[in-house]
Amino acid sequence: NVFNSEVTAKRMELLRELVPHLRRIAVLVNPADANTETQLKAVNEAARAMGLQIQVFNADTSTEIDAAFETMGRERPDGVLVGTTAFLNGRRVQLAHQASFHRLPAIFASRDYAEAGGLMSYGSDIVDAYRQVGSYAGRILKGATPSDLPVMRASKFELVINAETARTLSLTVPPSLLARADEVIE
Repeated sequence: NVFNSEVTAKRMELLRELVPHLRRIAVLVNPADANTETQLKAVNEAARAMGLQIQVFNADTSTEIDAAFETMGRERPDGVLVGTTAFLNGRRVQLAHQASFHRLPAIFASRDYAEAGGLMSYGSDIVDAYRQVGSYAGRILKGATPSDLPVMRASKFELVINAETARTLSLTVPPSLLARADEVIE
């Protein structure tokens, strides 16, 4: 999926912009999710293009998340990329806290993480996605055949930076990144 690759590469670029010495990146994924293989392919492609080393961590339980961050805390990667799955999204508070506790700069896919204390997120604007779903539902209710409707993709993406978390991690957010942010949480 080119789309997934582009968004994954963009997340990694944004993390490198905030952490210029980024060379080694830990990637946390849920092996039970059907999209994990596609996500890892996108991560590998982006890492190769950017000259980054990646180390994959699998977590299928809250205990495994804690264990992954314990290992990351010892091995000190330059940054963390958290995969996008329902399981991980449901543990966003735990993930944001673990990344902060271990003083690891992390990027996530949804603003919910940044609102929970995560450093930064880049992903589709969920409000815009809900608007698109509503539009689709309206068209179907007015008689459109679902199979005749075009496949919709996210068209609006948002960058959210938690400035408080950046300060906690002793990171200075470059003005160019702040200027592009859709929201900066103080």
